[in-house]
Amino acid sequence: MAAKQLSLTRIVILDIWHHKWMFLIGFAVMMNAVAVVYTSHISRSQTSQLNNLQQERDRLDIEWRNLLLEEQSLAEHSRVTRVATKDLDMERPEPGKEVIVRLP
Repeated sequence: MAAKQLSLTRIVILDIWHHKWMFLIGFAVMMNAVAVVYTSHISRSQTSQLNNLQQERDRLDIEWRNLLLEEQSLAEHSRVTRVATKDLDMERPEPGKEVIVRLP
């Protein structure tokens, strides 16, 4: 055992140093793989969020259209006349009692 004994740590370090380009390429490949996984995760979560927002937009658009229809039906002349005569006991004034107001 005249040969100098090397520790396992020193052997590993010397082997890595001897194959440093292979080690760096392997490390770069691993980092690239991690970047691809992270990018895929972000892309999928953004796509999911986009789908949710589009569904919300569609729901709000339908609600807006329904509100417009309701507004139009509540503002119909026949309905306003009916509510005024039945619920509010209003009647059309006689032509001699009408007052016209004009702005200067």
